[in-house]
Amino acid sequence: MKWKSLLAVLSVSALLVTTGCSSDAAGTGEDASKAKFTASNTYQGDLSGVTLNIGAASSQNAQGIVEAAGLADTPYKVEFHNMRSGSLVLEAIAANQLDAGCGSQIPPIFASLANNGGNFKIIAIRKGTTLNQELIVSPQAKENIKTVADLKGKKVGYVKNTTAQYFLYKMLSEAGLKWTDIDALPMSTSDGLSAITTGDIDALASYDNAVIIGKEKGGALLRSAEDILSGDYYWYATLDTIKDPAKHAALVDYLERINEANEWARNHPREWAEYAAKESNQSPDDIQKRFEAGEAQRKGRIAPIDDATIASEQDIIDSFVDLGALKSKIEAVTLFDKSFVDEIAKFKVY
Repeated sequence: MKWKSLLAVLSVSALLVTTGCSSDAAGTGEDASKAKFTASNTYQGDLSGVTLNIGAASSQNAQGIVEAAGLADTPYKVEFHNMRSGSLVLEAIAANQLDAGCGSQIPPIFASLANNGGNFKIIAIRKGTTLNQELIVSPQAKENIKTVADLKGKKVGYVKNTTAQYFLYKMLSEAGLKWTDIDALPMSTSDGLSAITTGDIDALASYDNAVIIGKEKGGALLRSAEDILSGDYYWYATLDTIKDPAKHAALVDYLERINEANEWARNHPREWAEYAAKESNQSPDDIQKRFEAGEAQRKGRIAPIDDATIASEQDIIDSFVDLGALKSKIEAVTLFDKSFVDEIAKFKVY
């Protein structure tokens, strides 16, 4: 994406939130329901002149949850951009329009193929739930398709170059099928939802609302990806942000606030659900139910990079090579920067 068009994306889709000012609900003690924050890493310099441009596909894993918890009184300024996907986050990072952002394990693989290597490294992990990433069958086909092996010769929709394509590939392999044994049809999440409900496809590998609504409309779960996916989401940062002492320190502080905000949300699920409902079409009841189920499976938190994460990323890369989506193998370790590991290791693990 060219620089001008990138700015257009940001101006149209960005939700700009500026923090760094005083906040009555920011852990000052004025509101007992809000989180209290004490940084586990100290920085001796002045951060008041730092601005962090942050991007994520949803503010619920970044600025939104920080604000809801009352932790937005940062000693630096945050400008948050609500992007539509991790791929757009990385396109903005490549053009130096963002300092850091959050997304899934897949986008950095393809972003790293850019001429400048994407201008990023993965610097931290956000641990999260693997629920609601599923392979479902259409209402019309559910009586005849009972196992993944039954998909041979069937039309199967999937979201290309995402975790959905990855877990579909792994499910087929475990069932003794090749990718070419099915009629694999790449689709957007919305198109996939439409196709599965009308019976235009026999099965769909997708996530979140597409599978939730698909099942509400008569589709049936064939297999969940909860034991295939790692639950790792990534925080990416530009090379300049990593190297700049003040921005590096501000980003560490911001990530710790997210970590503490996740704990606040676990202790105040209704407050969090009501806040999150403001930026979605879902009811607080639905959000709270999904949030509590996800947290029961795997607690959301910020964690340092470890060998298991790198191994998981390598397996995804190898799978996309087998699928032909990647022309050559990438060494996963080259996508990571471990200069935040010691600082993040000081964060509380709840």
